[in-house]
Amino acid sequence: MELADEIVLLLHLIGFAALFGGILVQIRVREPEVNAAMLHGSYTMLVTGLALAVLAWTGGGPGNDDQVNVAKLVTKLVIAAIIAFLVIINRRFTSIPRGLWSLLGLLTLGNAVLAVLWQ
Repeated sequence: MELADEIVLLLHLIGFAALFGGILVQIRVREPEVNAAMLHGSYTMLVTGLALAVLAWTGGGPGNDDQVNVAKLVTKLVIAAIIAFLVIINRRFTSIPRGLWSLLGLLTLGNAVLAVLWQ
């Protein structure tokens, strides 16, 4: 069971890498767009984040110390849901405003910062 927990965590990190990488490759692009890496990365982060939350609540999960920080889980899941929502509704456009692109990057990076720094 511990191996499955670690695999879910690895998939979550891969989702983050895909989403953030999809954002970073467009730094010099004049008109950024929601690319496939951003779309699939946001899906992966949201689904695996939910799976990690369920694992933490049921007593499993990587790094479990028998104390679930509900506020942290809810905050991170809300941010991941906002990211996924923004990516999904803007996927159909050929380009997105630079401000939205920046917001997606900041939300993604902020979600990672919360994961690391909020104890």
